[in-house]
Amino acid sequence: MIRHSMLVLPLSLCACPAFAQDTGPEERIVVTAARTVLPINALPLTVDVIDNAALNQQVAIGGSIVDAVSALTPSFSPTRQKLSGAGETLRGRSPLYAINGIPQTAPLRDGARDGFSIDPFFVDRIEVIYGSNALQGIGGTGGIVNQVTVGPPQHDGLSGRVLVQGNSDTGFSGDGIGGKLAGLIGWRQGQVDATVGAVFEKRGVFYDGHGGRVGTDLTQGETQDSRSWSVFGRFGYAVSDTARLDLMINRFQLKGEGDYVAIEGDHTNDVPTTSVRGTPPGVPATNRTESAALTYTDTNLWGGNLTLQAFFNRSRDTYGGEVDPIATFQDAALAPIGTLFDQSQNRSRKYGGKFSYERKIPGLEALTATLGLDVLYDKTEQRLIATDRSWVPPTEYRSLAPFAQANLALLDDKLHLAGGVRYEDVQIKIADYRTLASYGGGFAVSGGTPKFSDTLFNGGVILEPWKGIRAYASYAEGYTVPDVGRIARAVNKPGIDIDDYVNISPIVSNNRELGVELKRGPLDASAAYFWSTSKNGSLLVQSGGVFEVQRQRVEIQGLEINLSARTPVPGLTLSAGYAHLIGRTDGSADGIEKVDRDLDGANISPDRLNLAASYRRGAVSARVQTQFFLSRKFERTPGNYDDTYSFGGYNVTDLSLRYDTPFGGLTLAAQNVFDAFYIDYYTQTVRPTDDDHYFAGRGRNFTLGWNYRF
Repeated sequence: MIRHSMLVLPLSLCACPAFAQDTGPEERIVVTAARTVLPINALPLTVDVIDNAALNQQVAIGGSIVDAVSALTPSFSPTRQKLSGAGETLRGRSPLYAINGIPQTAPLRDGARDGFSIDPFFVDRIEVIYGSNALQGIGGTGGIVNQVTVGPPQHDGLSGRVLVQGNSDTGFSGDGIGGKLAGLIGWRQGQVDATVGAVFEKRGVFYDGHGGRVGTDLTQGETQDSRSWSVFGRFGYAVSDTARLDLMINRFQLKGEGDYVAIEGDHTNDVPTTSVRGTPPGVPATNRTESAALTYTDTNLWGGNLTLQAFFNRSRDTYGGEVDPIATFQDAALAPIGTLFDQSQNRSRKYGGKFSYERKIPGLEALTATLGLDVLYDKTEQRLIATDRSWVPPTEYRSLAPFAQANLALLDDKLHLAGGVRYEDVQIKIADYRTLASYGGGFAVSGGTPKFSDTLFNGGVILEPWKGIRAYASYAEGYTVPDVGRIARAVNKPGIDIDDYVNISPIVSNNRELGVELKRGPLDASAAYFWSTSKNGSLLVQSGGVFEVQRQRVEIQGLEINLSARTPVPGLTLSAGYAHLIGRTDGSADGIEKVDRDLDGANISPDRLNLAASYRRGAVSARVQTQFFLSRKFERTPGNYDDTYSFGGYNVTDLSLRYDTPFGGLTLAAQNVFDAFYIDYYTQTVRPTDDDHYFAGRGRNFTLGWNYRF
């Protein structure tokens, strides 16, 4: 298995610094999320690839793919350790989550559950493409997190692997113990292959650094005190030596056990919200996702590479109900105000297709060209399931997007020029509907079919005058729509016509980037500076306990520095990563386009320093890592730094040990080794005075696992 350094390398593969090994200067890596068979060192992209060993190590520590990406990516937000990923950003913007290129994000009504759509056991590697781009269509304003599933068996016969894993808090409390069972079987015979697997996982409750139960977020949902089931299948047929037909199916469900209710904390005395045994009302928060994709590839069709994919994705995001009825759901026509219980559910369904053909131009072999077309249809609704009301009306999205890319190699591959264009033709359809009574008494809203189109550009240049020393510059535009569901449901005045409602206009963000890379001998080092703008950005702003959307100008800039070095001690690698982000927005209503205040913690992450040491020699591997989240203050209004919403900073150290035996690998991982107590970043910067949601982070916990391949 090849392992690479997790550095921000603009045009070459990067993965995880702890596992940096000298894989050879000619190692060719193709990242599927980039929509090309060209190696990354030929593309003006900042890419991280978290290989299977690094992914398994981080999942053993943190428990999820989101935790793994966050731990290894300095410019990714600290996770909330909840089922909801609201406020978790990459370079200050929301990333697009995908499985083999299948979009998991529902942009029309973002349920913030897209990081939990497949079990990590079925994922071979994670491809992270940084910055705004339109490589995968809508949603990649912060970047792309593409989860590449396990491949087909490489040899005829039967093969597979199993995983048995247990987890516990540091006090080995009965309710803090969890476990996981997983199995995957692959079979191949000639041209036909099949891979099937299943996973069951039970998670216990979480305890903080002071030994108290971490508070339960009944509405948004929890990964603690939950059960998840997942099944996976991949079936292939080799049409020829170069052509392959592949069917992938995946079903994932995570459901809360519903055994605990929250007891409010006291933010004035730094007492966090905790949990006690009790039965919450309604249905526990649940996330269910189903995906399927049929892919045909031919790596040598008329001298080029053809990819055809048809996909389907369906999700059901059920949000729990609070013990005290939610004010937004009250309606005097149904029950006395303050007594009506309800809870919501996002229902999203999307299907589409992707086509691309890439080849070198005959007679001009240095030029590689790609033509393609993406088609996407999405229908999303948010219903109140206890009273069968519509909170967000059924909203349809249709996109047709032809694109073209070109890549030119010059000066014996010392210079690469790349660029492309993508045309997005979009239509959104919303039928007539009525808002809830709590929005000013409820209003009839005239539906419509707003349409818009835009041409998105990208381009870049990379110069490698000497092997291992590179400099690059790039520009790319990304595209999404604001959370239309939040906008539509929050209409609070009469006479609104969706066709004329400016807030539904698209968000086009860009990413300009300059970077350098040094890769010589035992040293891997890189530095990248980026700045990104969107004239009509989308911000989440809390209003009456519910987050709604505001459209404002957004400007973000940042610096990322990474360093990895193999030491004279055989197998020992030291690494460091640092990210500094500045986010500004226009918070005034004077009609003058300017940025005059900071983005808050719901929209931008804190500065971070990552330090790690890893050891891999023979059957033994180990890693110790510390994440320093640095303190920060926010200018909430011009010249006003409100200490209430400031971030005090904290750091967390993790450890992983592994020993491979002839009978499988044994892994012992510990998260938050020093049992540090801290209030999480989202709480400190978004809801610092909300005693019902004053959440502490998870304290020390252990994971012991055994896996075996055959």
